[in-house]
Amino acid sequence: MKCLPFLLLLFWASGFTKLSAEETDSVDVKLNVQNYTWKADRKSSPMADHNSFEILKQAFENAHQVTEACISCHTKRDEEIMATSHWNWERTELIEGKGEVPLGKKNILNNFCIGISGSEGTCTRCHIGYGWKDKSFDFDEPNNIDCLVCHDNSGTYEKGKGAAGYPAEHVNLSYVARHVGTPKRDNCGVCHFWGGGGNNVKHGDLEISLLDASKKIDVHMAVEGEDMSCVDCHKTENHQMAGKLYALSSENKNRATCEQCHTDKPHANQLLNEHNIRVACQTCHIPTYAKGNSTKMVWDWSTAGRLDDDGNQLHENDADGNHNYLSIKGTFVYDDHVTPEYFWFNGIANHQLITDKIDTIPVQMNSLSGSYKDKGANQISTGPSKIWPVKVHRGKQIYDTEYNTLIQPKLWSTESGDSAYWVDFNWDESAAAGMKYLGLPYSGNYGFVETEMYWPLNHMVAPKEQSLSCKDCHSRNDSRLAGLNDFYLPGRDYNKFLDISGFSMLAFILLFVFAHGSLRILVRKDKKEH
Repeated sequence: MKCLPFLLLLFWASGFTKLSAEETDSVDVKLNVQNYTWKADRKSSPMADHNSFEILKQAFENAHQVTEACISCHTKRDEEIMATSHWNWERTELIEGKGEVPLGKKNILNNFCIGISGSEGTCTRCHIGYGWKDKSFDFDEPNNIDCLVCHDNSGTYEKGKGAAGYPAEHVNLSYVARHVGTPKRDNCGVCHFWGGGGNNVKHGDLEISLLDASKKIDVHMAVEGEDMSCVDCHKTENHQMAGKLYALSSENKNRATCEQCHTDKPHANQLLNEHNIRVACQTCHIPTYAKGNSTKMVWDWSTAGRLDDDGNQLHENDADGNHNYLSIKGTFVYDDHVTPEYFWFNGIANHQLITDKIDTIPVQMNSLSGSYKDKGANQISTGPSKIWPVKVHRGKQIYDTEYNTLIQPKLWSTESGDSAYWVDFNWDESAAAGMKYLGLPYSGNYGFVETEMYWPLNHMVAPKEQSLSCKDCHSRNDSRLAGLNDFYLPGRDYNKFLDISGFSMLAFILLFVFAHGSLRILVRKDKKEH
């Protein structure tokens, strides 16, 4: 114990150098499982046998009749649904410097398919309604609600392509209506896995491998593990679901969090628990994403429109079967087992609205707020900024070079000559039609600008044995946090003054110990001689 202060000084003086594997392995990362007993606590509510209901045995002429039958028994549920963002595709959000604005898929732009305006007939395949093909859609009509897309347990329900949210023609509505229940992973995944035009295109951590996941893919959804469904974490009351997509929200409220199950002290080791003050759980426990299938990392719209010699569209794939190039969308770059980028994040996001002037390049489509200095004071956020793992999607998309604003082009149509880019391949006509649809000006001059979009990671949690260790961040070389340079990180950073001071103090201590020891030897020798 007498040497403990000396060892502490030695550790400090060395600049907190890289931890050894033995030191890293000695840190106890065992979860405190007393607050994590899903299999014991989860109880399935008994479901009524819908096969026995005469009203559901009829041959429905259309999907609206199915909804009418549903709400004839499930009274007031339609009112709940029509108050949700899943239905309205927007909510009122407070954005710093912009005030309260309507924000959602209905009006926000992204750097994937850009936006739905003018192309609702195909984009609303992922809406929980029937018939949203243009601005005339009636959000106050209960029979427009699609109950089946979330509650189908038959595995046979499917929305039609370009059908404005209506079911595919082959769907047996009566059969599906008699086989409904609590939403499962595939109900949520049919939209959230396939957003952006393909599996795992957008999120990077939400895709079809989660339907039959191993623990290596996700410990929560692993079939041989907890076998959790989306609604186990995204708690729902009166159809209001906890958890919001940071790409479509700005305020830090109504989130689904790790702490709601694991508490804010999930580890047996106190040092690890203290990391949770400034490090998100996801940072250590999602070391990579896109572990099952590749995710899109780059989308360059400026190269779109190239056709073969016969005027036919091109469709080129990489070695893994991912799109390299599509005439209607341009050039793509995919990747798998991706290491996240890391940012300070306090739960608040800004958004580049279509009316905002471009003031930074790359354009920040949904910049994340936060910094090391943000301790949570005077913030809308509920706590300090934390280090968070993020997928960054980089794009190049159309903008108005005179007004210096982003453009919403008209992309989709069922016929040629309707100014839809995916049919007519004319950017000028597409831009004019899309902006006219929104009632916004277009100068007639367009170009392509680089953009970035941020997707904080929450899924594909690795087994604890594969979580990050101390040396992954506290390392002089190859630190995962090399990009966060607004604070001093022990083991990663070099401070000349601290190191010189530390080594000087160490030299002084060694000299003192040597002098003290020598003096004691001389005194003891002198006593023996006398």
